[in-house]
Amino acid sequence: MLTDLVQIRRLGEKNRAENLRFRRWIKSHTFVERQFRRAAERIQGEIDCRACAECCRVTDVQLADRDVEHLARYLGLPRQRFLDDYTTLDAEGVLILRRTQSKPGTGAAGAACVFLDGNDCTVYDARPGNCERFPHLLRGAGSLESRMWEFADRATYCPIVFNWLEAVKDLTNFRK
Repeated sequence: MLTDLVQIRRLGEKNRAENLRFRRWIKSHTFVERQFRRAAERIQGEIDCRACAECCRVTDVQLADRDVEHLARYLGLPRQRFLDDYTTLDAEGVLILRRTQSKPGTGAAGAACVFLDGNDCTVYDARPGNCERFPHLLRGAGSLESRMWEFADRATYCPIVFNWLEAVKDLTNFRK
């Protein structure tokens, strides 16, 4: 089980074309999704997301109305104050959680979710649904195969997705 983030970034980028080819290949074949779910459960059980928190450093968190309400209530803030203090719109106009400012000399890599403190989420008990379901292997909209397009990118920063993709390639006898 690979968990070193530097190696995952390097190998995930190296395997990107292969992962995209795998995505196309798997969509053209029929598999019992249960075996993929079992692999995801096993790998998620072996890796502690809260020790990594790389997703909080790399991704933007889209918010649903229920997330806004839940977080505002959790923080004891009026809805509008929560929106003003902790959210912004992305380039497509979608409501997302703010990110911290990157430290000088770190570029975008120094930015992270505004609620990340070290590797700890300060609103973990009220985290948005997208955070709770991440990396969307076991829970997400649609079938696992329909979500495959997301995994080539996630395999460059998420140890769970990286290891799961490699396991599923082996399960399906995909030619690398």
